[in-house]
Amino acid sequence: MALSNLERIGTALELLKAGLKPFVERELQACYRDRWLTEIQGLLHDDQKPGKKAKGVQWDIQALLVVMWDQWNAVFKNILGQAERSLVSELRDVRNRWAHQKAFTTEDAYRALDSMVRLLTAVSAPEAEEVDRHRQELMRLRYEEQVRRESRRVAVASVEGKPAAGLKPWRDVTTPHPDVASGRYQQAEFAADLWQVYLKEGTDEYRDPDEFFRRTFLTEGLRKLLSSALRRLSGQGGDPVIELQTNFGGGKTHSMLGLFHLFSGTPAGNLPGLEAVVREAGVSQPPEVRRAVLVGTKNSPGQPQRKSDGTVVRTLWGEMAWQLGGKEGYRLVKEADETSTNPGDALRLLFNRYAPA
Repeated sequence: MALSNLERIGTALELLKAGLKPFVERELQACYRDRWLTEIQGLLHDDQKPGKKAKGVQWDIQALLVVMWDQWNAVFKNILGQAERSLVSELRDVRNRWAHQKAFTTEDAYRALDSMVRLLTAVSAPEAEEVDRHRQELMRLRYEEQVRRESRRVAVASVEGKPAAGLKPWRDVTTPHPDVASGRYQQAEFAADLWQVYLKEGTDEYRDPDEFFRRTFLTEGLRKLLSSALRRLSGQGGDPVIELQTNFGGGKTHSMLGLFHLFSGTPAGNLPGLEAVVREAGVSQPPEVRRAVLVGTKNSPGQPQRKSDGTVVRTLWGEMAWQLGGKEGYRLVKEADETSTNPGDALRLLFNRYAPA
């Protein structure tokens, strides 16, 4: 399976860390001798500093790049040039974007990998070869993407402005929905709202599973998404994480509504068009699943929410735990929710207890 751009960047950053670590430590020691740890103490977080359990610096790529930038004039200027300093600055930004799970276009990812190869090559790190392999693979994918795009452009251009003879006007072969034909529809009703559906509010075409699938054309992408989710939640494979990357209006919310209604407990036979999806997934019916809906703009960290059973929720993981398991589920992350800290392994326990979810 091909890596996503984010996954490829993450893998390359690990290789960059492995290649820079011996170089950075060697040059710091050559410059400062026994004082090198003291000189960089202020640049490290507490969990990166040497301690009782860990004698050496607990390097991550962020710490390595920060130290290289801060100690450039004192340590690295005599070994590397201005071009390499620019690479360090650029890769700090790449690491921050990756850490915050920002999307990388193919061009952005290629630029980041190219900069890593150049910096690793400059410090004679053998990891440059492995990062270059990722760069070459991305170049191949980019080329194939360009070929597909050009093929589509040529295909469209060949028929554009040249309608086939005998085609009827669209109004003669299809009838708009009554509310559209009569002019009674409201524009706001065409904006799907996942949170509103979760609250059992809104119009039937989004809130009701039967009506939703009756009015939804199952594209190839949507069929694959639903089929993969069916296999995953039935224990027959499928992807555990699916990243939807489309432009505004590309169908992300519609896709999530499809998943929400597919696992609503309604038999697949009662949902128009779902028989083929279930058959493709190799299951007889969607399994019984616990659903949690998280919409970032609806959960304010500064405004705790009191649930119907009296539970007070403050964070996204608190909301998720409560939706999956009510009060009992919330207790698993209660301390982290109240202190707004990382719930850590509690999430694994939560998912194991309330799977499939």
